[in-house]
Amino acid sequence: MTRSLRAAACEALVREWVVARRFGHAVRLLRVQRGWSQEGLAARAELNRSYMGEIERADVMPSLATADKLARAFGLTLADLIAQAEPRPEPSMDG
Repeated sequence: MTRSLRAAACEALVREWVVARRFGHAVRLLRVQRGWSQEGLAARAELNRSYMGEIERADVMPSLATADKLARAFGLTLADLIAQAEPRPEPSMDG
């Protein structure tokens, strides 16, 4: 593999990890805002509790079907849950 192909592969892995981190953080934030434990969310979403921890720590990237289960557990659409994971623009220091 050439250096540029290795660099591109590494960049792709980093981007995937960043997306997983943002998604996991959004799931954790929504769960904590509702006062739910990982176990409670897992039960509502019909998922394994240990898998919830893996999602929140960005150890795994859930499938769309799993993300939809999480969204429904939160009373959100899949689009709304994904939007929660989108990066927020930095506030402007201009006036």
